[in-house]
Amino acid sequence: MELNDYLRDGAEIYRRSFATIRAEAALDGLDEALERVVVRMIHACGMVDLAGDVAASPGFANVARAALRGGAPILCDTGMVATGVTRSRLSAANEVLCTLSDPSVPALASRLRTTRTAAALELWRERLHGALVVVGNAPTALFRLLEIVEEGRLRPAAVIGVPVGFIGAAESKQALAEHSAGLEHLVVHGRRGGSAIAVAAVNALASEAE
Repeated sequence: MELNDYLRDGAEIYRRSFATIRAEAALDGLDEALERVVVRMIHACGMVDLAGDVAASPGFANVARAALRGGAPILCDTGMVATGVTRSRLSAANEVLCTLSDPSVPALASRLRTTRTAAALELWRERLHGALVVVGNAPTALFRLLEIVEEGRLRPAAVIGVPVGFIGAAESKQALAEHSAGLEHLVVHGRRGGSAIAVAAVNALASEAE
């Protein structure tokens, strides 16, 4: 391949990329809305076998999309996730919030004896009910979210739970999938996950335009 012999048309790159994903990934059995989400998640990481680890509650895609259209806030565990949400795709100009950098969080984490990412969820309480929650990095944040829900007063509309890592990531996602409250959810089982995959799911839900 010559150095200057490469595709430069952005729209065509996207078209071919999504066509390649659909040709190579096992997407059978996914409804149309969830298929678009999974395709974009694969596009974000380059691994077509990711489809085999993705699981969602039956109503997740429709509930999450309705929440976004209704103006629900998007609560993110890290700034990387919040920054990646494409605001132009949010037809309701939804608030995108990450509280990790709030000055009160380090002391709160020390008092609660937990990670700062988990402690930052305490600042979500006024917005959590009916929100779309996106956890792309921290298993402790996902575990803490489930604890807050178990308190019985606050319940997000849907949860994208795709924390990445070796300690607690697989377990936190399994806990979300099996949670007794039956939260609408999307997970990537196992160790894989991360900000890019989480953001891809949000952006796919926010607009039908691929």
